[in-house]
Amino acid sequence: MFLSDNRSLPPIQIRETQTLMQFHNLNVNKSLLRIIKQAGYTEATPIQSQTIPHILDGRDIVGCAQTGTGKTAAFVLPIIQTLDANPAKGFIRVLVLAPTRELAAQIDEEFDRFSQRSRLKHAVIFGGVGQQPQVDAIRRGVDILVATPGRLLDLMNQKIIRLNRVEVFVLDEADRMLDMGFIHDVKRIIRTLPQKRQTLLFSATMPQEIQDLSRNILSKPVKVEVDPQATTVDKIAQSIFFVEGTEKRKLLKHILEDSASERVLVFTRTKHRANNLAKQLSRARIPAEAIHGNKSQTARTRALANFKSGRTSILVATDIAARGLDIDDVTHVINFDLPNIPESYVHRIGRTARAGASGIAYSFCDIDERAYLKDIEKLIRQRITVIPDHPYKSEFKAPPPASSLPSKTRKLRRRRRR
Repeated sequence: MFLSDNRSLPPIQIRETQTLMQFHNLNVNKSLLRIIKQAGYTEATPIQSQTIPHILDGRDIVGCAQTGTGKTAAFVLPIIQTLDANPAKGFIRVLVLAPTRELAAQIDEEFDRFSQRSRLKHAVIFGGVGQQPQVDAIRRGVDILVATPGRLLDLMNQKIIRLNRVEVFVLDEADRMLDMGFIHDVKRIIRTLPQKRQTLLFSATMPQEIQDLSRNILSKPVKVEVDPQATTVDKIAQSIFFVEGTEKRKLLKHILEDSASERVLVFTRTKHRANNLAKQLSRARIPAEAIHGNKSQTARTRALANFKSGRTSILVATDIAARGLDIDDVTHVINFDLPNIPESYVHRIGRTARAGASGIAYSFCDIDERAYLKDIEKLIRQRITVIPDHPYKSEFKAPPPASSLPSKTRKLRRRRRR
């Protein structure tokens, strides 16, 4: 049962295992096994094999995992199985909070895919679209609700949604919630939940505020870390191009002329820059669309659908698309602008090399972005390979890693920071 009191159970910490397990070894029932097989899955990913049995046992979970590791199915499958085994009607039993509309929709799609043989009802709510269809779905009754914080609070304030009987609470992409300024909304929502519940928290990184939150809302959790925090995927070939800012667009067109660039995510630092770059590429007869927070939900959904189907080969995005989106067969990620937050680099390039495939990540660095590059290399603990020969190369040199600086220089820099 989900509602078992597990406060007396000891905490467990599990590190990544490379051993792939079959789903039938994870206590997954026959009905779900048939659906999993129909979906084309044969072996569980590390996070699935390490979390599913504990979720079925009613344990709280802290899952530290990058997107693309299969973490959505890691909580969707055991939730469906347990709710099916303990039917109840007329109230929301599971709440899943996600930071973005796209991620919320993706999670709801996973519930839809794996609940085909059950009578469970699920719904997704988010802002940017009219609320009436979402309200109608809630009033018809749902077992599982996937939501973004803003729209959920709106409907709670209107007395349309009550969370007083939630049995399972899932907080997905917790660090992204923090980055986007939603953490206070999340805390307001948590205060309305029953004390006696199962809580599953997933986060790619564990900043201090998320660690503090997890200690407050989880009880004796199993901690599963299937990827060392803020590390890059081994199968991604990473390269850096030193280029003047004014020459970046020409370099991008030069790279996109390569026939191997079949499905490319291009990241910019601002929404305005994403729009302009997509327009410039389109004028150059390179099919491209932009996606960012200022786009309407309809426009964002259409751009993603076109990119996934192959109608558009280039998607220009801000960091909103770097987290939580499951886009298959991305051949290249190009950082047109280096991110000023080094963790964002990891999340961006993680859009390629998914499901065991290899991938390529190119980054453009102008003279003003050298400090960003240094922070990224410090985080990933490696130097990114420099492409020295290209038509638009800049003459400035990369900053040396901190460890290679003379000790006196390092001390001087530390004093200046103070």
